[in-house]
Amino acid sequence: MGKRFISANASEILAMDGAALKQSIQASEGRVIVTETVAAREPRVKDISNAEIAHAFGADLILLNGLDVFSPVVHGIDGGDDGREAIRELHRLVGSPIGVNLEPVDDNAVMTSTKKVIPRGRRLSRESAKAIEELGMDFVCLTGNPGSGVTNDSIARGITLVKEEFSGMVIAGKMHAAGVNEPVCDAEAVVAFLDAGADVILAPAVGTVPGFRDEELVEIVRAAHERGALVMSAIGTSQEGSDVSTIREIALRNKICGVDMQHIGDSGYAGLAPVENIYALSVALRGTHHTVSRMARSINR
Repeated sequence: MGKRFISANASEILAMDGAALKQSIQASEGRVIVTETVAAREPRVKDISNAEIAHAFGADLILLNGLDVFSPVVHGIDGGDDGREAIRELHRLVGSPIGVNLEPVDDNAVMTSTKKVIPRGRRLSRESAKAIEELGMDFVCLTGNPGSGVTNDSIARGITLVKEEFSGMVIAGKMHAAGVNEPVCDAEAVVAFLDAGADVILAPAVGTVPGFRDEELVEIVRAAHERGALVMSAIGTSQEGSDVSTIREIALRNKICGVDMQHIGDSGYAGLAPVENIYALSVALRGTHHTVSRMARSINR
């Protein structure tokens, strides 16, 4: 058995492969935080990256949104002439697992809002799956941004594809409808994701998507855990920019439901959740001891 994530040093974390990362998160008993940032947006503090800011306020894993994996740009990071060194440099500066959203767009999706065109470097394909392996990503999140036309069926198909080309941890599911006329998350979709081999099921955090109840999330957690998978609840509805008391309530409510990881989205200042909300989420989930541990633990350890 490996070390639990919340007690691990950067050198131990960066040495983990996908299976070890998953086990260390499971061992942390619902106290792991994933912070999403918009990679290509100018950061909140001009001369450092949003990933560094998020880590400083308690984030454990960094999820890059809007990253073109064929021409990666992370503002605040020197990625070399072609951007190919950006992820290596992020690892060096942050000492955390780095992941990316890839969107399995369904060209036949029945939409409820105007469909947006997702660039090739952000869409899931065999080529983009190979690219994230080459970039050294630690995990991938198969999901859909607003209006992207990502369906649960296309996510299930995408899991099979990405696992053929990528060795990291695979997270799969939707935080919101992504503009599609279908349930955001239901039992049928979860079974399909598990059958396809997802390591982590993504579900909207209770309190973020209308009508998604505690009971439904509990059933998803039970189904995933029975199959050896984890569950990540996600605040992806711009509520990451709410007041601190809302973040605390969401954190505790979803921890009670049994999730293993909690995600906080990128809708805040300059493509990053307000730092006080990242901190509040951390304190609510694991108290000041482990919050200070994550914030103060040197990346040189």
